[in-house]
Amino acid sequence: MTPLMHAAYKGKADMCRLLLQHGADVNCNQHEYGYTALMFAGLSGKTDITSMMLDAGAEIDLVNSVGRTAAQMAAFVGQHDCVTVINNFFSRARLEYYTRPQGVDTEPMLPPRLAGPLHKIIMTTNLNPVKIVLLVKEEPALVDPWALQKCSRVMELLCEQCVQQQDMNEVLAMKMHYLGCVLNKCLSFLQNREDKLDSLLRSLLRGRDSDGFPQYQEKFIRDCIRKFPYCETNLLQELVRSIAPVEIGNDPTAFAVLSQALTGQMAFVEGDYCVTCGEKGADKRCSLCKAVVYCSLACQKLHWFTHKKMCGSMQDQDAKAQDTPKLKELKAEEKVAAAGGCPLELLSRPSTSSEGPPRPRD
Repeated sequence: MTPLMHAAYKGKADMCRLLLQHGADVNCNQHEYGYTALMFAGLSGKTDITSMMLDAGAEIDLVNSVGRTAAQMAAFVGQHDCVTVINNFFSRARLEYYTRPQGVDTEPMLPPRLAGPLHKIIMTTNLNPVKIVLLVKEEPALVDPWALQKCSRVMELLCEQCVQQQDMNEVLAMKMHYLGCVLNKCLSFLQNREDKLDSLLRSLLRGRDSDGFPQYQEKFIRDCIRKFPYCETNLLQELVRSIAPVEIGNDPTAFAVLSQALTGQMAFVEGDYCVTCGEKGADKRCSLCKAVVYCSLACQKLHWFTHKKMCGSMQDQDAKAQDTPKLKELKAEEKVAAAGGCPLELLSRPSTSSEGPPRPRD
C-alpha cells in the first residue's frame, strides 16, 4: 500500500490532502490485489475522502484483481454513502467544456459564471425536486429565465453525451435528464409567476387532503421518467416496470425508485429523511403530532401550510396510544394548531420511547 492508500483507508483526510498536494498518484494500482486509493476510501466509509480522491482525478472504472470497481467494493461492505458519492461524481472539467466557444460559435453555450452553481446541482446526491428547487433559489445567478434556458440546454447535451459515449452511462444520462426537467419546471414558473419559485415549492409540497401525500410531486417525477428520450435503455425499462403498476399514493414512490436507481442507496429508512426536502439525517420532529421529521426549522416552516391540515388527526392518533395524563399536556399545543400557527419553537429531537426506534446518529 502506498502512503495515500494507507491514509485513505484509515480515514486521515488531512494526510490525504497533503499527499495529493505533493503529487501522490491517486490512480496507482500496484497493490497486490489491484486496489486503488479510491477503493480504500470507499472501504473506509469516509465520504469526504472519497470526494477528495474523485476531485484529484481518481478513475471510477478501474477494477481490482477480482474485477470489482471502487463503488462495488464500497457496496460490498455496506458503505452506501460512499457508493452514492462515486456514482454521482461528475468532473467539473466536463462541464467547463461548454463555457468556451466551440467551432464557429462566438459565444460559449454556458456562461462561465453559471458553471459553479450548475455543477453544484449536478453533484447533489439528494434528488428530491424540492431540494433542487431550493438549490436554484440559493443561487441568484440561476434565478433568471435566460440563465435557466442556458443550463437546461447544457443538461440535454450532457444527457445525450452520456448515452452516445463508448461506455454508455445510463445512470448519469437519466440524472442529467431529470435535473434538466426540474430546471425547465423552474423556468416555466419564473416566466409565468412573480414569486421567485415559491409557488413551485408549494405545488411540490401540497399534500392530498385524505392523507397528505404530495400528488403533484409524484406525477411530476413520473412525467420526468416518461419523457426520457432513450426508450431502449435498460434503466428506463426497469424504472417503468417498478413504477407503472403502483397507484399514486402507494409505495414505492417514484422518488424512492428513482433515487435508489441513480444513487445506489438502499431503500429509504422511514423517518430518517426530511419530509420537506428529502435530506438524510433529519432529526427534528413536529412537536404536536410527532409523526413527521425535518432537517431544519426552515423546512418545517416551508411545509407547515400543508402539514397543518393533517397535524391534528395525526396528533389524535398518537394521543390514543398514550396515557391520559399525557393527553392533558397537549391541550395548549392543540390550540396552537387549531389557530393555524406553526409550532416552530416546539421542534424537538426524535424521542426514543413510544414514538419508534431511535434514529442512527453520527
